[in-house]
Amino acid sequence: MMNTWLRQNKIAMWLLTVLRIYVGFQWIEGGWGKLTGGFDASGFLTNAIALSTGEKPVVKAAWAGFLEHFALPNVGLFNILVPCGEFLVGLGLILGTFTTVAALMGMVMNFAFLFSGTISTNPYLILLEIFIVVAGANAGKIGLDRWVLPYLRTHIFKRQPNHGDGTPNTPKHNAI
Repeated sequence: MMNTWLRQNKIAMWLLTVLRIYVGFQWIEGGWGKLTGGFDASGFLTNAIALSTGEKPVVKAAWAGFLEHFALPNVGLFNILVPCGEFLVGLGLILGTFTTVAALMGMVMNFAFLFSGTISTNPYLILLEIFIVVAGANAGKIGLDRWVLPYLRTHIFKRQPNHGDGTPNTPKHNAI
């Protein structure tokens, strides 16, 4: 029932738009700050690795291993991916373009930050992003997804538009 409401209801569409734009601004602000402020992830990564030791480690050993053996040696890549990813997630959510993918990628980053021992606003953003992802296309209807998704379906993926009930709009052929 709640899933149907989120995915199809017009009131939900408007509420999701407000939610989407709010979350988008959180992401775009963080990404822009990193893009313009000389972001360097090495301190964050080093601290997260350090949080994996001691009597009560905050960061699990497997995640710390990933950070130590992949992320830290490739910190230059992460110095580009993190700010660009944050900015693009924010932009996608604000404009309502690839809304579900943007929210899902935001969740991936939020979980990565949580796994690294940073609480901050990550749990709140994850909760809000869950609603956006579950709502699917309804979250981006008041946005560019209103035009982008149908275009992709018909021109890129070659799917016929449907009547709204799942049946495709196929031309009827008269029998001769």
